[in-house]
Amino acid sequence: MSKKLQNNNAILNEVKSLIEQSKSQIATTVNSAISLLYWEIGNRINKEVLQDKRAEYGKQIVDTLAKQLTLEYGRGFTVKNLRHMMKFAEVFSDKQIVLSLIRQLSWTHFISLIYLKQALQRDFYAQMCCVESWNTRTLKKKIDSMLFERTAISKKPEILIEKELALLSDENTLTPELVFRDPYFLDFLGLKGAFQEKDLESAILRDIESFIMELGIGFTFVERQKRIIVDEDNYYIDLLFYHRYLQRLVVIELKLGDFKPTHKGQMELYLRWLDKYERQPSEKSPIGIILCTGKKQENIQLLELDKSSIHVAEYLLELPSIEKLKEKLTKAVETAQNSITKKEIGKDYE
Repeated sequence: MSKKLQNNNAILNEVKSLIEQSKSQIATTVNSAISLLYWEIGNRINKEVLQDKRAEYGKQIVDTLAKQLTLEYGRGFTVKNLRHMMKFAEVFSDKQIVLSLIRQLSWTHFISLIYLKQALQRDFYAQMCCVESWNTRTLKKKIDSMLFERTAISKKPEILIEKELALLSDENTLTPELVFRDPYFLDFLGLKGAFQEKDLESAILRDIESFIMELGIGFTFVERQKRIIVDEDNYYIDLLFYHRYLQRLVVIELKLGDFKPTHKGQMELYLRWLDKYERQPSEKSPIGIILCTGKKQENIQLLELDKSSIHVAEYLLELPSIEKLKEKLTKAVETAQNSITKKEIGKDYE
């Protein structure tokens, strides 16, 4: 290939790269502008409706506006879409928050968020969209799988959840409570009938990509059956990961039955060995996840695992119905909240 042709190809590639970057930036700018416009429209309509305080007037003004705007600007301003805009301005009432989110979230993201009932849910999913770069399809999937309710953070008091979400928003800081989940959905493994722990481990490694997607962004697989030697005895860690945002090694132990107190001691040994021999100066202390088919809440409370670097979670090989999942997660949140309340009451009497 002649030097002249090589130069031409190099220039072509550079120009194409510039065009693609520009297209991406233009698309981002347009999306931001559209979302802000819709917020402004929703905010203005809400103010007008609130001034009159009559439901019939509110319906009338929205219907009239929709007809006029659709006639002039097209189908983007139907009654349904204007209602979306009003809801958007209602639940995201702080314009500064909207300005920070529209840099990364599209209008279709916001439509998925605005009808969530709890403000903490909306904040959680909005911040995780930004951190993990979820597209709209992924966001809907996470909402449908009740990710917020499955994270450890949902079991905390509201004021602590708000603080952690503020850290995530302001400093892009992920905590283990935002990373850990319970339960984990492992239905993609296709395991049925009787099997052993090694079969579960092998199935995970065959579909490691799906497993990491369920764990969440930031996980990198390091090693399986990592051997450690303590007093000339051999021990083997099922799965070892590294989380680049938490900057920690993460041990995952797989159990077929219910969680047992002895599992805590085993995990503590692994974590302390890794902390002593494997942790790099720039890293934080290792943490562990014990995946089991069930757990008893009093065991968890008495062992004070909520204060340790060990997270115990169930895994499900078959997805339950949404009703059963809601019932299970609601009960788990209530139990955790009641436990925290009892501890606080106990402190008051000390």
